[in-house]
Amino acid sequence: MADNRVARGIVLVPCLLLGGAFLATAAWGQGAAAENRTLAIGIGAGLLLAGWLSQLGGASEGSVTKPDESDSNP
Repeated sequence: MADNRVARGIVLVPCLLLGGAFLATAAWGQGAAAENRTLAIGIGAGLLLAGWLSQLGGASEGSVTKPDESDSNP
């Protein structure tokens, strides 16, 4: 499977933004949000972990994705 940096970035950015939003809600939540503080911490930490894990396990630096032979121009 080819390493796709764009796809990993598409996963990373929303995970970081949403994870940060849930953690901010846990930190500054008042009223009804305060009752769900542990849930917000769990979801926020899970999203941050998922974003971090999406960046691991890519192809090695030396590997290059080559185009298919059937796509060659005449």
